[in-house]
Amino acid sequence: MLAHSTPISPNLYDNDYHLWLLQTRQKLETRDFNALDLENLIEEITDLARRDKRAIKNLLKQLVEHLLKLKYWDREKSRNQGHWQREILNFRQQIQDYLNESPSLKPYLNEIYPSCYRDGRQLAANISQLPLNTFPEDPITDLDTLLNPDWLP
Repeated sequence: MLAHSTPISPNLYDNDYHLWLLQTRQKLETRDFNALDLENLIEEITDLARRDKRAIKNLLKQLVEHLLKLKYWDREKSRNQGHWQREILNFRQQIQDYLNESPSLKPYLNEIYPSCYRDGRQLAANISQLPLNTFPEDPITDLDTLLNPDWLP
């Protein structure tokens, strides 16, 4: 038999987020589902999914940016090549970590790749101060190749 406890106040979510998390966890552990602040719990779960998507999208944009700098920014290549290659490896590893934890994000990556390529292209042009048309409009490779840790342009 479950002991009844005091419902979590929705105001607690706004006034003391950490305490709200602790109490929510305790309610879940004791299966006191009637006392849960469901509205905010649903919002938090939804936000977790959005956070992962935002993070992987930002990593993909940065990966594209660095690959384009490596391939097309000749003036800075000798000075920055090692740094860019390290960043490329780092972004790929982080993306792979997300995909290992959540394989369902792979279709999302395929969906956002064209827009991430465009954004990465703009970032590369901005930092390099090279004309945007220096960088190809269409992606320089497919997504699987882009994520391959052994591939560099």
